[in-house]
Amino acid sequence: MKGTVGELGEFGLIRELTSRLTTTPAVRVGPGDDAAVVAAPDRRVVASTDILVEGRHFRRDWSTAYDVGRKAAAQNLADIAAMGAVPTALLLGLVVPAECPVTWPTELMDGLRDECQVAGASVVGGDVVRGDTITVSITALGDLRNHEPVTRAGAQPGDLVAVTGWLGWSAAGYAVLSRGFRSPRAFVEAHRRPEPPYHAGPAAAGLGATAMCDVSDGLIADLGHIAEASKVRIDIRSGAIDIPSQMNDIGQAVGVDPLQWVLTGGEDHAIVATFPPDVKLPARWKVIGEVLNPSALPQVTVDGAPWTRKGGWDHFGDIES
Repeated sequence: MKGTVGELGEFGLIRELTSRLTTTPAVRVGPGDDAAVVAAPDRRVVASTDILVEGRHFRRDWSTAYDVGRKAAAQNLADIAAMGAVPTALLLGLVVPAECPVTWPTELMDGLRDECQVAGASVVGGDVVRGDTITVSITALGDLRNHEPVTRAGAQPGDLVAVTGWLGWSAAGYAVLSRGFRSPRAFVEAHRRPEPPYHAGPAAAGLGATAMCDVSDGLIADLGHIAEASKVRIDIRSGAIDIPSQMNDIGQAVGVDPLQWVLTGGEDHAIVATFPPDVKLPARWKVIGEVLNPSALPQVTVDGAPWTRKGGWDHFGDIES
């Protein structure tokens, strides 16, 4: 598609974006009205929102618009799954310069649509406005299906800590990209398009998970959220976490201990949860630690000791990936 967003105009752009969408049975009224209507059989709606700003959260020379769409949807839908809910719908708020080629927002929408399909959800509406910097704002909705939400506040001493999904892959991919390379491709793609285990959130709720969150800020940081909310200490066993040989190779090439990426790298959107010790976990879950009584030590320790190296994501601080 040729031309710019400014040439197409607001309503022309909206028509083009909405024409690319699919739907699900949960959507009763989709794009085109004043608001969407999404079924909520549970009578409770799980909601989450995120904002991605060009230059801060993505770079157009590193990621295609389609990549950004997949990533924007994934990080929001993963939040829904981490509450133990099933994703149902997604709303887009898009700020885009008038001179931006029309292909960029349309490919973004394709990415949003396709990631929603992976999670069983659909894009149901949104808004587009003109601005100087491309900004993508996402709101995701989900349904608990008559289960209680799994929050960060329920971990108990004696619980197991288990994770499913990738750890450190996005951070390793970031390290590769930041040094001007594009391979190993699997890690670069993990940074561009995370693959959250959406099914694992509701499944964990069914298994009796006591606390849960997705790994967006880094494993230590996110377990820290659980430890703080639950008023416990969590100890991670580093030897229980598998580090792929290619990640070791990348670490050796760039002079970084890959354990740093695994423990503090964000944006993989794995699911980490705590479970009662007698729960039999499926093979997809890897037990990596335990919940302990609070102590004078930091709320999250590694092999019984404080983790002193920097890392993890802070929007108002510095990031080390």
